[in-house]
Amino acid sequence: MSSFASFQWHSQCAGPSCVIQTGDDGLTLGPVLDPALFPGGVTSMPHFLEKFFPVVYRRTQQRSLDSNYCKYDNQGLQLFTSSMYLAGLTATFFASYTTRKLGRRLTMLVAGLFFVVGVAFNAAAESLAMLIVGRILLRCSVRFANQAVPLFLSEIAPTRIRGGLNILFQLNVAIGILFANLIVSLIIFEVIRIKGGWEWKLSLGLAGIPAALLTLGGLMVGDTPNCLSERGHLKKGKAVLKKIRGFDDVEPEFLELVEASRVAKEVKHPFRNLLTRRNRPQLVLAVSLQIFQQFTGINAIMFYAPVLFNTVGFGADAPLYSAVITGAVNVISTCVSICSVDKVGRRMLLLEAGVQMFLSQVAIAIVLGIKVKDHSSDLGHGFAIFVVVMVCTFVSSFAWSWGPLGWLIPSETFPLETWSAGQSVTVCVNLLFTFVIAQAFLSMLCHFKYGIFLFFSGWVAIVSVFMLFLLPETKNIPIEEMTERVWKQHWLWKRFLDDDDDGIKSAYNSETPSKISH
Repeated sequence: MSSFASFQWHSQCAGPSCVIQTGDDGLTLGPVLDPALFPGGVTSMPHFLEKFFPVVYRRTQQRSLDSNYCKYDNQGLQLFTSSMYLAGLTATFFASYTTRKLGRRLTMLVAGLFFVVGVAFNAAAESLAMLIVGRILLRCSVRFANQAVPLFLSEIAPTRIRGGLNILFQLNVAIGILFANLIVSLIIFEVIRIKGGWEWKLSLGLAGIPAALLTLGGLMVGDTPNCLSERGHLKKGKAVLKKIRGFDDVEPEFLELVEASRVAKEVKHPFRNLLTRRNRPQLVLAVSLQIFQQFTGINAIMFYAPVLFNTVGFGADAPLYSAVITGAVNVISTCVSICSVDKVGRRMLLLEAGVQMFLSQVAIAIVLGIKVKDHSSDLGHGFAIFVVVMVCTFVSSFAWSWGPLGWLIPSETFPLETWSAGQSVTVCVNLLFTFVIAQAFLSMLCHFKYGIFLFFSGWVAIVSVFMLFLLPETKNIPIEEMTERVWKQHWLWKRFLDDDDDGIKSAYNSETPSKISH
C-alpha cells in the first residue's frame, strides 16, 4: 500500500518534470547526437540547408555527389551541432550550484526559462548566429534539467523501485524522440503541406510545447525532503516525506536523511573531496560510463538507418519510416528497462546488451562491406531486411541498457556530500565526448565507410569486458548503504575505502574538525 502511494504521488508530481528534457532531447537525440545531422532532421529540409548551409545544399542537389557515406560530411555543419555541447559544459557547473543552493525545483524552472528563450531564437532565426544562440540556450536548458531531475528522482523514490522511476525520465525522452522525428518527417514529406520555406521554422518552433510543459512541471512539483533538510526546512521536509511514502512512521528514514544532509553541509569543497581516494571508485565508473556510452556506435546506427529503409523499398518515405520504427523500438525497449532494471539488475542488462550490440554491428558491417559501395548499392531486398532487423536489434539493446543506465548508475552511486559535484563531472564528461563524436562522426563515416561499424563494435567489446570485472551491482541497495554493501565488497574498489586512509578525513572537510567531532 505504501509503495503504491509513493508511486502514485511520484506519478502526479514528478511526472510532469520528467517531460522537461523530452522536447529538446527529441530534437537533439538526448545524450547521443543531434539527429538534425541525420536524414529526417531539419537538415533534410532544402530551405533550411539553402539558408544556413548552402555548400551542403548544393552537394545534396548534385546527383554525382550523392554518396552513400559522404553527403553530409561538412565541418561547418558538424561544428553547428557540436558547439552547443561545449556550451553545455559551462552550464553544467552553474547547474551544480543552483541545485545545491536554490533546490531542485528552482533549477527546473531555470531550465524552463532557457528552453523558452532558446525556442524563440531558433524559430525566428534569420542568421546562423541566431540559430546557434538558440541551440546553446536549449543545451543549457538540458544541462540544468539533467542536473536536477536524476537527483530529484533518486531522492524521492523508494529503494526497491528507484531504478524504474529513474528510467521513466528516459522513457519520456524516448517518447519525445519518436514524436519529434515523426512530426519533422511528416513536415518534410508534405503530409502537412507548408509552402514558402516555413517547414523548418515550424519544426524548431514546436519545441515550444515541451518548453511549456517544462515550466508547468517545475511549477507543479515541490522540493524533495533531502533538499528541504539541507536548507534547514526540517518540518516541511518531514511532511513531504510522509506524503510521498504514504504513511506517518517515517522517523527512522527522516533521521538518516537529516544526518546525511548534515554531513553534506559540512563539506565546503565538494569537487576537491570528489578527487579523494575513497571517492575514486564512483568517479572512475561515472566517467567511464559516459565515455563508453558515446562509443557504443548508436550514432552510426541512427545515421544509416534511413539509407537502409530506402534500400528495402520505402523510397522517399524512408526517413519517415525509419524515425517511426526505430523510435517505436526505442520506446518499447525503454519500457522493458523500467520493468527489469530492479529485478535482473543494472550489470546484467549492460552485459547482455554488450553481446547484442557487438553481434548486430559486426553483421551490419559484413553485409554493407560486401554489398554497398560509395556511389552504388547492390544490397538487395533480402539483405536490406536483414540489416534493418539488425538495426532494430541494436537500438533495442541500447535503449534498455546504455541509454538509461549510463545516467542511472552515476545518480545512485555518489554519496550525498559529493553528489552534486559528481553529477556535474558526469554530465561534463558526457558532453565532452558527445562533442568529440559530433564533430568527428560524419567525417569518420565518410572515410571509414562500413568500417565504422567495426570500429564501434570493437569498443563495445572493450566496454563489456570493463563492465564484467569492474561494475558492481547496485539494485535494491539504499544510497546511504552503498559504500558498505557495494564498494567495500568489491574485489578492487575496496582497496580505496580503507578507513585508515587519509582521504576519509578530507571527505568531511578538514577545515571544520570541531563540527565533525559532534
